[in-house]
Amino acid sequence: MIERTEYLNKLIAFKDKQLIKVVTGVRRCGKSTLFRLFQEYLKKDGVSEKQIQSVNFEDMAFSDLLDPKKLYDYIMKNAQKGKKNYIFLDEIQNVAEFQKAVDSLYIREGFDIYITGSNAFLLSGELATLLSGRYVEIKMLPLSFKEFVSSKEKPNLQEEYARYLEYGSFPYVLQIDDDASIRNYLSDILNSIVVKDVLTRHRINDTSDVLRILKFIFDTTGNIISIKKISDTMTSAGYKITPQTVEKYIRALTESFVLYSASRYDIKGKKYLQSGDKYYPVDTGIRYALLGKRGTDTGHLLENIVYLELLRRGYTVFVGKVADTEVDFVAVNQDGTSYYQVSQTVMDKTVLERELKPLQSIKDHYPKYLLTLDYLPDGDYDGIKRLNVLNWLISK
Repeated sequence: MIERTEYLNKLIAFKDKQLIKVVTGVRRCGKSTLFRLFQEYLKKDGVSEKQIQSVNFEDMAFSDLLDPKKLYDYIMKNAQKGKKNYIFLDEIQNVAEFQKAVDSLYIREGFDIYITGSNAFLLSGELATLLSGRYVEIKMLPLSFKEFVSSKEKPNLQEEYARYLEYGSFPYVLQIDDDASIRNYLSDILNSIVVKDVLTRHRINDTSDVLRILKFIFDTTGNIISIKKISDTMTSAGYKITPQTVEKYIRALTESFVLYSASRYDIKGKKYLQSGDKYYPVDTGIRYALLGKRGTDTGHLLENIVYLELLRRGYTVFVGKVADTEVDFVAVNQDGTSYYQVSQTVMDKTVLERELKPLQSIKDHYPKYLLTLDYLPDGDYDGIKRLNVLNWLISK
């Protein structure tokens, strides 16, 4: 197992705190493995096996616990009196009204609760209100590029990047050798997400329309998209669909963590723009699995990987607008703002000037970066730092 150190350290930091620890993320990104790693940590720290209860609600062995009262009774029956009990509930969204069981355990002494879910609906609406102030969310993504290459003793970064781009970042991919098996595995993941987290949870009957929308968005990764444009494009192709339905399906796809959206931000006007988001797949491998290699825009896929890495590093990420130009990413965290421009290569002087122009027009003093695949010494253009993106990806 690859040590998911960043996420493991977060669980360790919140251990025994009076908060429900909620790990969210797309299916098969490693949430269950993270729980196993943390349980091993607990045992090494002196916690006995009997103090740990772990239930995975996608395991038929626990199918009789899908009722919240039965789940509560089961945990209470096996709890160790007078000791701290560590409760792990995996894929909790499969339990109807699970919050009743979780909240009942929370208010009792001696329980430290950890749950995972593969749908953002987990923390929406009434549940967020019920658990307000009682939980901390740990947002998990598949492997970073740094984690992906960590299993290699002396990785060739360019070769590993090509593999990362095509086969993606789901942890189990590293254990599969042949191309066909990887494709099948990634297709299975995508089908599982679409069926379980999109169609079933949102009571959507039309699989084909969902997949058509997903293909459209995957095919236009890194481009500004409007709901109406998707609706018009599909309707003109003979698949009549309203903008309202498109919006519903996209919301379901983002709630299942298969898509992430970056809204636009007017840097000079310092205001958020209401329309024209960009959407990025959670993993470039499932994009390849759905679309194949046709018309692959590797520049936008590099942008996709940088976007996800910024999320991993704790940033809220926007697409920047500066007059009639665009900054790929405006990254904001508690320490301030950073600007990122992403390009495969800037060896051509015209391309370099084009990529620098939006950053040069920003007059504040926040850090500005140009990330490229060019293997050159790091550069500096009046405060704009040019970095090799692969080195940047493994730098933290």
